[in-house]
Amino acid sequence: MIKMVVTDLDETLLKSDKTISKYTIDIINKVKNQGIKFIFATARGGSAGNLIPSELFDGYVLMNGAKAYIDNRIIYDKTIPANVYSIFLRNLSRHSLKVAAEINGVHYANFNVKEKWNYIDNFVITDYMDVSGGADKLYAIIENLNQVDLINSILPDELYLNLSRDNLAMIMHKEAKKINGVLQIAREFNISKNEIIAFGDDTNDKEMLLGCGLSVAMGNAIEDIKISTDYICDINDNDGVAKWLDENILWRNL
Repeated sequence: MIKMVVTDLDETLLKSDKTISKYTIDIINKVKNQGIKFIFATARGGSAGNLIPSELFDGYVLMNGAKAYIDNRIIYDKTIPANVYSIFLRNLSRHSLKVAAEINGVHYANFNVKEKWNYIDNFVITDYMDVSGGADKLYAIIENLNQVDLINSILPDELYLNLSRDNLAMIMHKEAKKINGVLQIAREFNISKNEIIAFGDDTNDKEMLLGCGLSVAMGNAIEDIKISTDYICDINDNDGVAKWLDENILWRNL
């Protein structure tokens, strides 16, 4: 019995152009009409709301698990203290890495973030000497694999690193993981992990996929994800999540 669906956004629920089809929206609403909760879990922060309406979902997990929400009410918060990330990011900056801390939707970076992602306007260039407030996540743009070794060599004990397939190193609080946020939302709805089905495509989805009752990899997922899941659906540009739910959840509940 499936009582909750959780899906990643980029390269999973969203098409490659970052849009969501009317068909997918219709399927989400039909799934919810069956009494099944529908949430998303993403590495994105505030930019998620620019791509997809939060009111379409019963809850959501942002920044790889740093924060989880139900009805825009925060129920899980694992941010990184300023005294931890400021020294760490200054050290990485001295080694010429492009790094940033995302704090309440603002990217505090040592480079022009808009040149990397043209849809991000809310950024501040900084040397991290005067930045305050808990960071939802840190990230570094990886230009060679030696930089990953460097990050790991000075990574504070409170943090962990996850390297995505687009060479973005995301650095989080050790308890800020998608699966932790997902399970906190599930507890609020009195749903067990075995009653959740998860969809994903990349490394940062793996723990979430393995931690739920059923797991589905996208047809465009990396190979490690495909061999780790229970099912493989169509690619994101062909509405893979919606198709799988239509054929395997809605059809069976008719």
